[in-house]
Amino acid sequence: MIKIKNALSLFDGISCGRVALERAEIEYEKYYASEIDKFPIKVAQKNFPDTIQLGDVKNWREWDIENIDLIIGGSPCQGFSFAGKQLNFDDPRSKLFFDFVDIVRHFKPKYFILENVVMKQEFQDIITEYMGVKPIMINSSLVSAQKRRRLYWTNIPNICEPKDKGIVLKDIVQENVSSDFDLKGGWLRWWKEKKDFQIKKRYSAVNPDKAICMTARQYANWNGTFIEYNPATIIGRRLNEFGKREDYNKDIKITQCLEVRGGEKMNCLTTVQKDTVISPMPKGRYKDAFNMQDSGIEEGVHWRKLTPIECERLQTLPDNYTEGVSNSQRYKALGNGWTVDVIVHIMSFME
Repeated sequence: MIKIKNALSLFDGISCGRVALERAEIEYEKYYASEIDKFPIKVAQKNFPDTIQLGDVKNWREWDIENIDLIIGGSPCQGFSFAGKQLNFDDPRSKLFFDFVDIVRHFKPKYFILENVVMKQEFQDIITEYMGVKPIMINSSLVSAQKRRRLYWTNIPNICEPKDKGIVLKDIVQENVSSDFDLKGGWLRWWKEKKDFQIKKRYSAVNPDKAICMTARQYANWNGTFIEYNPATIIGRRLNEFGKREDYNKDIKITQCLEVRGGEKMNCLTTVQKDTVISPMPKGRYKDAFNMQDSGIEEGVHWRKLTPIECERLQTLPDNYTEGVSNSQRYKALGNGWTVDVIVHIMSFME
């Protein structure tokens, strides 16, 4: 069994790192956490009451801590993510990476792990230069039912990819889910009104070779009807008159579409609920999905968002780990969290 003195988690969130330490059976004396969002802190303290909360990472020079053998963290990714504006280090959230670097250089831990999204090579090279090690890319799909590619910079030696556990969507979907999780017409009309959606009746197939996909079969919905769920997302696309994507043609207004994908893995969890839904509709892109939901594609069939427990399972957390805060805060915290079993795998190489 590996023993270390103290662990320090930066941008700790809901303490996925501590769950990983426990699951990896690594002994430690104290677990320090730096987090500023009160809701993830509430979740962390519910599960680990003895966690020592340090507050804002920007005030790290005021911390009275020592004997740090492990520093872990995932600095905010919005400036690097392909899903964002890619402001890189001009985004103030991205600049928090330099606090991570300063803290590692100050405390000189035996081990460090830095996680972030897959990004442009030029940004990746800058982080690599500061960290002094090249990242390893690991897809959570190897240990979970979601596709979530992330980069990990660490000085833990000899890390390789984990073996595929073969976990698919049907392994994590709950049975007899309440209709509260259905995406009903009112919710969809809200999106249409607030986001100025232009919904026109048009359908175009999604290329199955390019879709991120998964299928869960024979799971009961809330009313006991057995249906087949496919992973789906509500996403903005610029589509021409033939229904084909022209992502860089700004003369075409963005239309929010439901994209239903096939396969066996869920889309990557994010902090936005519309990014991760499941649907019994056939694989394809639906521009009129909102209207279809109002009328129903068939009697008794609904499409819905994932439950918080299903999202916890995607992140390989225990069921009800995030219980105690609102569902919206649970979704947000889980989207910002780590896939625990990926971190367990990395920690398994500690000597």
